[in-house]
Amino acid sequence: MKGIVTGGAGFIGSHLVDKLLSLGWEVIVIDNESAQSNEEFFWNKNSQNYKLDICDYDKINPLFKGVDFVFHLAAESRIQPAIKNPIQAAQTNVVGTCNILQSAREHGIKKVLFSSTSSAYGLINKPPLCENMPKDCLNPYSVTKCSGEELCTMYTKLFGVKTVIFRYFNVYGDRQPLKGQYAPVVGIFLRQVKNSEPMTIVGDGLQRRDFTHVSDVVEANILAACSQSKLINGQIINIGTGQSHSVLELSKMIGKDFVHIPTRVGESKETLADITRAQEWLNWSPKIFLEDWINEQNIFCD
Repeated sequence: MKGIVTGGAGFIGSHLVDKLLSLGWEVIVIDNESAQSNEEFFWNKNSQNYKLDICDYDKINPLFKGVDFVFHLAAESRIQPAIKNPIQAAQTNVVGTCNILQSAREHGIKKVLFSSTSSAYGLINKPPLCENMPKDCLNPYSVTKCSGEELCTMYTKLFGVKTVIFRYFNVYGDRQPLKGQYAPVVGIFLRQVKNSEPMTIVGDGLQRRDFTHVSDVVEANILAACSQSKLINGQIINIGTGQSHSVLELSKMIGKDFVHIPTRVGESKETLADITRAQEWLNWSPKIFLEDWINEQNIFCD
């Protein structure tokens, strides 16, 4: 098998690249190293690596020749930076995604696996969150990622390009972004504990999240790529654990000092995935849970 992984030098993408290579795939990586929260990027020397922007259609399009599957993870993937620069978010998440889909269409790609976000559910939907609930986009990030979802569905219906849309719930694990104030909360806490700083809890810390380990996300992508089921084409599938923890609970699991900082706009109060589709359609279920992972991290231990 031959696959393209966009964003393949980043957090989730690099784990996917490593796994595909271990399974004997030939892998092409496209990444422009633009993720602001990444302290480093993870290029696998055994993949074919291209430092390119997905918005540059003419440069990325030839790389799709002879490829079987495309795993599209490249994105402006943080809420607060997207609020600060909506134009960049729209350019990357909408135009860039359209470039990927059009290239897939022109080169007869078997399937495009699109990484989207649980922030599509917003505030109006009561957890557990199901894929058929209405969208409630609170910020430019969720708007642009949902636009990418719509493009995937349209390319499936109109042009026959097989797509699968994943909505990830708060992914964490090794290589997670650590840099800056808008990195994911597990990464921020990891950095702060490492630096002997108090953990910073946004608002009251009662906001709840469904924390999903990166290895489970990788497995879902590979299962969907290899699935022969027509049921998943053009469909949205949640990837979470079906469990949620408050940020305050997370800090207490770690057991270090913390302080509270002001609340932020444009963020949901609770995410909790209904993972029935993933279980029934992909035979997928989460294997790693937050508290177990934290207990294995030496940095969090006295």
